[in-house]
Amino acid sequence: MADHDLRPLPAAFLTLNISDEAETRLLANDVALILRPGDVICLSGDLGAGKSTFTRALLRAFSGEPDLEVPSPTFTLVQTYAFDRFDLSHFDLYRLEEPEEIEELGLDDLLETGAALIEWPEKAADLLPADALWIQISQPSDEADSRVFRFFSDRSDWQDRVGETLATRAFLRSAGHGGAGRRFLAGDASLRTFETVDTGAQGAVLMRWPFKGTSVPEPVRAYMRKVHLAQDCRAVVAIGSELRRRGFLAPEIYAADLEAGFILSQDLGRETIVEDGKPVPGRYHAAVDLLAGLHAQDWPQAVPLADGSSYTVPAYSHDALIAEASLFLDWYVPHVTGKAAEDAARRDFELLWRAALAVIGSAQTGWVLRDFHSPNLLWQDGASGTGRIGLIDFQDTVIGPVAYDVASLLLDARTDIPKDLESDLFDAYVSARKRQSSDFDQERFSEAYAVMAAQRITKILGIFVRLAMRDGKPAYLSHLPRMLGYLDRVLDRPVLSDLKDWYARFRP
Repeated sequence: MADHDLRPLPAAFLTLNISDEAETRLLANDVALILRPGDVICLSGDLGAGKSTFTRALLRAFSGEPDLEVPSPTFTLVQTYAFDRFDLSHFDLYRLEEPEEIEELGLDDLLETGAALIEWPEKAADLLPADALWIQISQPSDEADSRVFRFFSDRSDWQDRVGETLATRAFLRSAGHGGAGRRFLAGDASLRTFETVDTGAQGAVLMRWPFKGTSVPEPVRAYMRKVHLAQDCRAVVAIGSELRRRGFLAPEIYAADLEAGFILSQDLGRETIVEDGKPVPGRYHAAVDLLAGLHAQDWPQAVPLADGSSYTVPAYSHDALIAEASLFLDWYVPHVTGKAAEDAARRDFELLWRAALAVIGSAQTGWVLRDFHSPNLLWQDGASGTGRIGLIDFQDTVIGPVAYDVASLLLDARTDIPKDLESDLFDAYVSARKRQSSDFDQERFSEAYAVMAAQRITKILGIFVRLAMRDGKPAYLSHLPRMLGYLDRVLDRPVLSDLKDWYARFRP
């Protein structure tokens, strides 16, 4: 047998005293929420300490199936589970005879697409990843049901993640839901993460939005300020409360800790205005009706909050619009050409965009929810009027050309909108606005629609490449052909003729 010594563990960064098996299951649930592909969790402890209990609870929490069968891999040594989020592999190394046998079990290959939970990790000595999280479980001699969990890792990433998930549990406890089950829902294209919380019959959605400390690099913060992206949870509370006050369906907030970045709110479901990847025309028409109603109102710039303060809705400045569009130059162009955009092309790009925005300077402005498209429009079956669509992801609302949200819907970044459907929806919006006001200027709106559509598409092409290249989310690249098709469609509008010439010369 090769001589392998167990790698010395760093000092424990956390010790938890757990009173019973129910608390062990909650802790396993909390840890399941922070797992990422490539993670290794090593579970150490004597026979009967509770390693298998913890692992079984974690796998069930991760899967969302409380009755998931989790056999012990004592004889097979490894059992891999294929889950929607990613795969988890459960190792039991109790019968491992040689540390080198861990290599034959394919741990490295499994970690390329999933994470691993390893019982009896001592058997593999120092052949396990150095960046693993070790959890040592022990049983105090005088208390049969209690356990002590000690967490070891010199990786600040693990320490931060464990701290964050335990802070989430503490928030739920303060809201009266300390024993609620949690399940990963989504991590969107921003810094936020979401999970569902089993609060009873209706359930709820928990949003966690870290922004303080070192959670956000300064260059990201600077860009967010430049393009007027919301930087804390106050935006969610302010915009949502005003939407609800005026009869629009935004999630009711059950509990919030704005300083810590937690909001527990109403769960409006998962059904959107798309079915099987395709737009449902009737639902898109309902969304058009909602936009027309929203654009018929005057919306405030300052929204009062319950604590006596107010939230100021920022203006969608030309500088912000151009900075967003420039993501096309920063990310898309280098991605497809292999080199940076030339300075001359950048200068012309900015001048042409400033000219186009000046043309629509007199277009109607109001609240722009900014991401008014299918993922954020939740269909409420059986409802009527504006209640047919629940609104989420509106925290980045600005005051700008209202045509932006119409373009966001009619040229949906997440599903193919045929040209004839776009035309029908456009006409439906115009008709609704004309019924509301004889002063509605269709020609001016049409110009604003074209310019805002081109700006949004240009921006998204850059964002999707950035998400793939910088943030490790390559699935967004699959949307590029759709966005390029939309861009060709809108550049045919007369108001964009000069920009069309630029794209013809410089678009890769």
